[in-house]
Amino acid sequence: MLNRKKLIALSMVACLTATVIPAFAEDAATAEAPADAQAAILIVAHRQGQGQRPEGQQAPFGGQQQTPNQGQRPDSQQAPNQKQQPERQQTPNQGQQPDRQQAPNQKQQPERQQAPNRGQQPKGQNDSQQAPTDGQQSRGKGSRRPGQQSGSSDIQQPPEMPADGQNGDMQQPPEMPADGQSGDMQQPPEMPADGQSGDMQQPPEMPADGQSGDMQQPPEMPADDQSGDMQQPPEMPADGQMPGGMGGPGGMMGGPDGGSAPTDYAAANTVSADSDGETYTSDASSENAVLVSGDSVTLSGATVNKTGGSDGESADFYGINAAVLAKDGATLTVTGANVTSDGTHANGIFSYGSGTTVNVSDTAITTTGNNSGGLMTTGGATLNATGVTVSTSGNSSAAIRSDRGGGTVNVSQGSYSASGVGSPAIYSTADITVSDATLSASNSEAVVIEGGNSVTLNNVSITGSNATLNGQSTQKTNVLIYQSMSGDAAEGNSSFSMTGGSMTAETGSMFHVTNVTTTIELAGVSLTGAADSDTFLSATADSWGRTGANGGHATVKLSGQEVSGNIVVDEVSSVALSLSDGSRYTGAINASGDASVALETGSTWTLTGDSSVDSLEGDLTGIDLNGYVLTVAGAVYNG
Repeated sequence: MLNRKKLIALSMVACLTATVIPAFAEDAATAEAPADAQAAILIVAHRQGQGQRPEGQQAPFGGQQQTPNQGQRPDSQQAPNQKQQPERQQTPNQGQQPDRQQAPNQKQQPERQQAPNRGQQPKGQNDSQQAPTDGQQSRGKGSRRPGQQSGSSDIQQPPEMPADGQNGDMQQPPEMPADGQSGDMQQPPEMPADGQSGDMQQPPEMPADGQSGDMQQPPEMPADDQSGDMQQPPEMPADGQMPGGMGGPGGMMGGPDGGSAPTDYAAANTVSADSDGETYTSDASSENAVLVSGDSVTLSGATVNKTGGSDGESADFYGINAAVLAKDGATLTVTGANVTSDGTHANGIFSYGSGTTVNVSDTAITTTGNNSGGLMTTGGATLNATGVTVSTSGNSSAAIRSDRGGGTVNVSQGSYSASGVGSPAIYSTADITVSDATLSASNSEAVVIEGGNSVTLNNVSITGSNATLNGQSTQKTNVLIYQSMSGDAAEGNSSFSMTGGSMTAETGSMFHVTNVTTTIELAGVSLTGAADSDTFLSATADSWGRTGANGGHATVKLSGQEVSGNIVVDEVSSVALSLSDGSRYTGAINASGDASVALETGSTWTLTGDSSVDSLEGDLTGIDLNGYVLTVAGAVYNG
């Protein structure tokens, strides 16, 4: 029997001289080495050929065992003490895939085996450590496919796995059983041949069914791109949709329609030449009775009858189903005509698009359906009306009306009345000027201005009776100035200006400003307030806009003007009131928000109740406390 020291020395010689490791003991007998070295090789090869060690048996050469970081295990076809790895295998720190036919002396691990790594222990059955499916990203190095084995080396290595795959009394993790299931190992499985990542110092891979295991790291995405129990957001789905319904910069708001102008219009009569005394009729849905596109046309003494309705906002934005429509830069002149429509979304005379101009005079327009205005302007067009009589009776059917894209509207003389709910005399998403005319709304505000648009009234008589609230309105008023946030009206500062004439509110306040910044100018107007309200101006939040940032902000300029009624300002709103040219204001200012008053010499403010403002400017001798308390910036004003 060989002396132990001699045997160790001979084994070292064998390790330095051998280049091919025989798999069986009979191969060792033919190797070119001294007889004693061959004997040592024969002993080790014999152990490897058996692939097992009786339980409790010590490793050869003094029972020395290798630490896990040395990364070697036996292979039945590998010589001892070569520190070799099989082809298609790799040390844990190299991040490569194993190869099964690699030459020895490369510091490799055995075929389909993985070097141990500190502190790792697979969880239970192999399906909790299975390599990811195709298309997954590798998270670790040195994983294995199901069914691969792990081995141990006999030379300064932990003992081999017994033949039945059960662990012995070993101080190192055993090999993987033949069925690929993990034992009580301190090592993750090897890297599989397909290069999928594994378990080394990384969270375990997702099992074949995509369910996460007991992991300290988020699992990889399963093959179906469904997220597991991850601490990071899932990958982008194949269809490019963002998870969770996320989206771009945004939430970007549009109008309720969100569509574009139609490319085709249906028309009973497409007119490209002047006519006199003609009759035009349409009874089809979504069809114009008269369509003028890009031409310059004059219709004199025409009779236009439109029946048949439409749905959707293309009728309100682009003129589909209007009795008369001019578009595409047309110039249409209508004089001495009679236009009627009876259908929903059947506007009377419609001017659409930048460069389009409609001139209407001495014409009667009557609409009876809902959403059917009398004079309609959108898309940046221009409409001029003189001596026109308009009567609408449907809901949401203003006599003078504009919608998305606005434009410029000039009206003089004539009569313009609306009787439907939510049908003011003027609804402006444009710049509208009316002079020397009579306007009335018997079931709505007299005037509505949406967004950064304007209404200018010169020497008109206008009356509103907002007896029935419409839509989101919570306050009855005669002039509503607001921003709906629908996308139909441009944002920005709006304005209402009235010079001369008269304005009567039969219900509610005279003005209500909300979710917008506006300027109100009154000069020499005869104002008559409603019997059911003592409020001249309400600047308060309403149902539009973002709570806390949807107040009304009004600059009110009175010039040679008499006003009676209170001014109400809530905590998110502001009012700046200025009086000039002998203006007289009689009322109380109740301001939770910001309020200021400026008086020019000769103008007066007579209090009708306790009031509070943030600042007073100008000739304060015009203030008459009238027995009430005025607080300025928290201090009582004594005159």
